[in-house]
Amino acid sequence: MEQLFLECPFYGSRQMCRALQRQGYAVNRKRVRRLMREMGLAPIYQHPKTTVPNPEHKKYPYLLRNVTVQNCNQVWCTDITYIPMRRGFLYLVAIMDWHSRAVLAWRLSNVMDTEFCVAALNEALARYGKPEIFNTDQGSQFTSTAFTDVLHKAGIRISMDGRGRCKDNIFIERLWRSLKYENIYVNAYDNGHEAQSGIASWITFYNHARPHSSLGGRSPLDYFLAEVA
Repeated sequence: MEQLFLECPFYGSRQMCRALQRQGYAVNRKRVRRLMREMGLAPIYQHPKTTVPNPEHKKYPYLLRNVTVQNCNQVWCTDITYIPMRRGFLYLVAIMDWHSRAVLAWRLSNVMDTEFCVAALNEALARYGKPEIFNTDQGSQFTSTAFTDVLHKAGIRISMDGRGRCKDNIFIERLWRSLKYENIYVNAYDNGHEAQSGIASWITFYNHARPHSSLGGRSPLDYFLAEVA
């Protein structure tokens, strides 16, 4: 199964079962599904698009080109990713401090609207102060007046990635990759309650127990709190 999955990572349990049967294995789909779940083999499906610009919204220039980020609360960033479950998807937004890589707030939602993004932003501002610059992509949630008004009222400069430039927000992209490979794909959550609990545990581990070499071996949120104290 591992060899087949490496060759065809898009195989679900039905296709995997057929491929094994063609090779002479006496298996049924129920057994294959169970084994794939236990092995953490999650097929790569076409995933929902999480950056959908609104042409009527104002776009802001990218402010971080040739900028060296040396301090906590100098730059925060945000992004939305999809969370695959056994049936359907959820959407996850996170607010991250660029220097420390600390996750300052996050929210799950079953719809990709502006409200859960604003809720995460307000929580981060209430708990950790404010950054000088806030960097986002050009998704409609982040270009909406509901989101940008919060930043304007706090006196925060807004920076936006160029379209198709995911590397402009590379640190939060790395966060998504780690979260999915270390938690989401190996657990295959059944529902939102399970996903909420599991993601909360992983982010607590990431923030407080996972050492980063760029932080001198300290964990992200512990480093952040020590720097801003």
